[in-house]
Amino acid sequence: MVLALALAWKTVWPYIVGLVLVGLLGGIAWWLRRTHLRTVAEHRAWQTEEENAARERSMAEVDAMTWQRFERYVAELCRRDGCTQVVVSGKSGDLGADVVGRMPDGRRLVIQCKHYAPHRTVPSGDMQKFLGTAKAEHAADVAVFVATCGFTRDAERLAVKHEIVAMHRNLLGAWVRGSTLESLIPLNGAGDGRRSPRSPRDGRSATTRPAADRRPQSRPGPDHHRPR
Repeated sequence: MVLALALAWKTVWPYIVGLVLVGLLGGIAWWLRRTHLRTVAEHRAWQTEEENAARERSMAEVDAMTWQRFERYVAELCRRDGCTQVVVSGKSGDLGADVVGRMPDGRRLVIQCKHYAPHRTVPSGDMQKFLGTAKAEHAADVAVFVATCGFTRDAERLAVKHEIVAMHRNLLGAWVRGSTLESLIPLNGAGDGRRSPRSPRDGRSATTRPAADRRPQSRPGPDHHRPR
């Protein structure tokens, strides 16, 4: 009996050792992959946080502007991106055309600017007014509603439906940080400006406003925008 077991062990032990080694190597490979994925996720989360922080630092300067300076600044961004014939209205009764010009490809550009406190939102009524004048009154090929805050869901849906670019705070921050106007136009409808991108670290959906925006919406503060 003992001799039979010894002979059997002599025959099978290489296979057993092989299986143990395969299992060990598989475990090491799984651990390395898991560690790599976790490291990549943490790095992306860190990058996202840094980008958001940098955008908010830039937006802090925009928040400090008067509405007149903000309109001129938007015009400067347009010129930076190759737009031509850029003019700032700078007066009441402009029917929503605070900045007008030509896109680099020649299309007529009309921009409505709202310099609101970050915690506020642009209501659908404001969007309706701009919608009624941007193309009918100003013959806009590209109509952009730029705001230093977010948009209500109704306002954003209205903009997307009628091809008005709703450039909320997050998109404006990207514009300020160097993204071109043309590159941001296709992102119309991507969030309402009150939410942060999904964080790969904790997997939470985009339901939290940037840190600078976390103020009670039931207590709107003053803003620098002139009455329309």
